[in-house]
Amino acid sequence: MTGIDDAKKPVSRSPGSLLTRPLRPYAEIFEIPGAWRFSLAGVIGRMPMSMFGLGTVLLISAITGKYGVAGTVSATGSLGYALSSPRLARLVDSHGQRRVLLPLLTVFVLSTAALITAVQLRLPTWAFFIPGAIAGATMPSLGAMVRARWSALLAGSSRLHAAFSFESVADELCFILGPAAVTLLATEVAPASGVGVAAVLCVVGTAWFAAQRGTEPVVAPPGPLSTPGRVRGAAAPGLVVLGPVYVLLGAMFVAIDLSTVAFAQDSGRKPLAGLILGTYAFGSATGGLWYGSRQWRTPLEKRFALTLALTVLGVATFWAQPNLVTLTCTIYLCGMTIAPTLIAGFSLLEVQAKPGRRTEAMSWLSSGISVGVAAGASVVGFIIDAHGPRLGYVFAAGCGAASAGVAIAGQRRLRTSAAPVPEAAGNPA
Repeated sequence: MTGIDDAKKPVSRSPGSLLTRPLRPYAEIFEIPGAWRFSLAGVIGRMPMSMFGLGTVLLISAITGKYGVAGTVSATGSLGYALSSPRLARLVDSHGQRRVLLPLLTVFVLSTAALITAVQLRLPTWAFFIPGAIAGATMPSLGAMVRARWSALLAGSSRLHAAFSFESVADELCFILGPAAVTLLATEVAPASGVGVAAVLCVVGTAWFAAQRGTEPVVAPPGPLSTPGRVRGAAAPGLVVLGPVYVLLGAMFVAIDLSTVAFAQDSGRKPLAGLILGTYAFGSATGGLWYGSRQWRTPLEKRFALTLALTVLGVATFWAQPNLVTLTCTIYLCGMTIAPTLIAGFSLLEVQAKPGRRTEAMSWLSSGISVGVAAGASVVGFIIDAHGPRLGYVFAAGCGAASAGVAIAGQRRLRTSAAPVPEAAGNPA
C-alpha cells in the first residue's frame, strides 16, 4: 500500500522549518500520507470512552433519581466492554478493521438509542441493563486499532515511539474534554444529550476511520497457539504481567477520581474536583509529549517499571495533602509519568505480539483498566463512606504499589522476545 511504502522512506526536513526540536518527531509522523486523517478520526471516535459511562449515570439519575441504579448500569457497560473488546479485536486481526467496525457500530447505535428510550419512558429498571450492557460491549475500541495502524506503517522505525506517545496524549485529551462536555450537556441541555452526543461522535469518528482503506493493516494469519518461551493462547507473553498491572492501575485511577471528588466536597469546593482531575490528565499529556519527543536507550521493560514506580510514589503523597492547592500541584507532577507508563506498556506488547494478533494484544490493556475501574469503584466507595477520602487515597496507593510490585517481579517475562527499540539521530536519554 502506498501509505505504508511512503512511511518507510526518509522524511525530508526543510532547513527553514520553524518547528522546534521537541515537536519534530510528531511533525515527521504526520507527513506520512493519510496519517493525520486516521489519527484524528480515532480521536473523535474514542471520545465516548470518557463520556458514555458518566453520561449514562447522569441520564438515569436525572430521570429516575436513583444513583445506585445509574452507577450499576454504567458498571455493567464497562464490564461488557472489558469482556468483549479482546474478542472483537481478535476478529479485527482475522478479518480486517472495516469488516468488523461497521456492523459493530450499527449495534452500538441501536443499543444506545434503546437505552435512552427505556430511560425516557421510565421502563422497569431491568430494561436499562440489557441495552446498557450491549452498548458497552459494542463500543468500538479504536485506540487499539489506531495503534495497530501506526505499527503497520512504522514497523521497525524509531518514529513508532512518537506515534504511540501522541496517541496516549490523545487519550488524555479525551479524558480532559469528555467528562466536562458530557456534564455540561446533560445538566444544561437535556439529560439524554450527553449520551446522545457521545454516540454521534462515535458514529462520525468510527465511520471516517473505517472509510480510510489505504492505511488499514493487511490481515495476517494468526501465529501458532504456542511457541518456545511464550504462554499458550496468549496474544503476547507480556500479558501475563501487564494484564494484572493494568487491572490494578484501573483500580488506582478510579480510587483517585472518587477520593478527589470526596476531598473537594469535604473542603467545600466540590465543583473544583473536575478541574483538579483535568489537571491530572493535563500533566499526563505533558509528560507524554515530552517522553515521545526523545529517543531512549534504556530497555522498554525497565522504563515501564521506573515510570510506574514514580507514579506510585507521587500517589502515595495524596493522603497527606493539606488542601486542594497542594493536591492540584502534586497531582499535576504525578500525572506527568502516567502517559510514559502507558506508552511503554503498549510498546512492549507491540514488540511481543504474535503474528496476526497485534490488535488483540493491545486491547487487553484497555480491558484490564476497565475491569480495574469497575472493581475498584465498588471497593473504594465503601472505604470513602466509612473512613473518608484520605483512606481512599491510601487504597489508591496500595493498588499502585501492588501494580509496581508485579511489574518489577515480571521483568524477565516482559523482557522475553523484546527486540531493542530502534534509535534515531538526536540526544538519547
